[in-house]
Amino acid sequence: MDAPFLYPGIRGEFQVNLRMVFRWGIVLSVLGLLAACSASDVKEASGPIYWPKPPEQPRFAYAASLRNENSLKSLSAAEKMRFRISGYVEKKEVFVKPFGVAAHNGSVAVTDTVLRRGYIFNFWRKKLYSFGVVGPEGVLVKPMGVAMDEQQNIYVVDISLRQVLIYDSMGMYLRSVGSKEDFDRPVGLAVTGDGSRIYVIDAGGIDSQRHRMLIYDGDGQRLTIVGKRGEGTGEFNLPTHVAVAPDGTVYVLDGGNFRIQAFTPAGEYLRSWGKVGRNLGDLARPRGLAVDRDGNIYVTDAAYRNFQIFNPQGQLLLSIGEEGLEDKPGQFALPAGIAVDERGFVYVVDQVFMKVDVFQRVSEQEAAEIMATEATYQ
Repeated sequence: MDAPFLYPGIRGEFQVNLRMVFRWGIVLSVLGLLAACSASDVKEASGPIYWPKPPEQPRFAYAASLRNENSLKSLSAAEKMRFRISGYVEKKEVFVKPFGVAAHNGSVAVTDTVLRRGYIFNFWRKKLYSFGVVGPEGVLVKPMGVAMDEQQNIYVVDISLRQVLIYDSMGMYLRSVGSKEDFDRPVGLAVTGDGSRIYVIDAGGIDSQRHRMLIYDGDGQRLTIVGKRGEGTGEFNLPTHVAVAPDGTVYVLDGGNFRIQAFTPAGEYLRSWGKVGRNLGDLARPRGLAVDRDGNIYVTDAAYRNFQIFNPQGQLLLSIGEEGLEDKPGQFALPAGIAVDERGFVYVVDQVFMKVDVFQRVSEQEAAEIMATEATYQ
């Protein structure tokens, strides 16, 4: 865990730091502590891809795309040669309609609403698992939001079952939280690192007033209900996602009101920001929410085909991505769920391209070295 760049044993040929990658002009899979995992899955550009664009100081770099079990394996000699000659290796998507994503300590969980299951990309074992498919209990019907605690237990909210189903790190079913009486349309959830609080978003519906957030303890006992349908402070209109910051602040994506609302861990209203619009910092069709280790908030938007990063006061810091008609790094057709792990890697689901794009944070030192040594960075 203290190694500065990569989990052990994964794509050893790409176990390099950012400086080495930049010098050789390779934008393959540099996943830092996560893994270098996507050279077999992407038709790459000719050089590194940064945000913001040169000549501004780079803050993020494209790292990888997760599509299938090949994202966890090294390339064969033939695949390497074919990639060097043509820049192309056959793609084989495992997803049909991915929706939610969560990540922690080398494990990435993704839900698929059409295949009615979840997937776990385990970088330590170099394995891809599916879960919620068979068994006397824990079978998913229409999984939506997904979250992960520090023990890598996986929490999935199922809009059809109207429950939260909990699995261990290998996808084995443990227990459920909530019941059909609790929810109308549960779509999003978040969990504290220790698993002591579970926050569930009920989107209600056109004819429902139950647009709200429900808070449960780690044993599944409901503690309180926050909000109702409306436009006032602490009220919601078609909320979709929730995320918990390191300081305990709870953020809710209030989609129908085009804003983010912040609450205390107990559900008391703190502040909000956002409005509908076409300018940077506005929201048009927000579809995903995450918080990083510094408390910054990440929001995907299906209209802008990007994700925007805000500080805790709601000020826009950066926008990453753009609309793309081709499956290329950092270009989105229909972005959905987003997650940020403890190391700062950002995972963004694209439902049309059936993948999860991964972005790597660039440190201040690395950024300075890139700008000072890279002749192409201008």
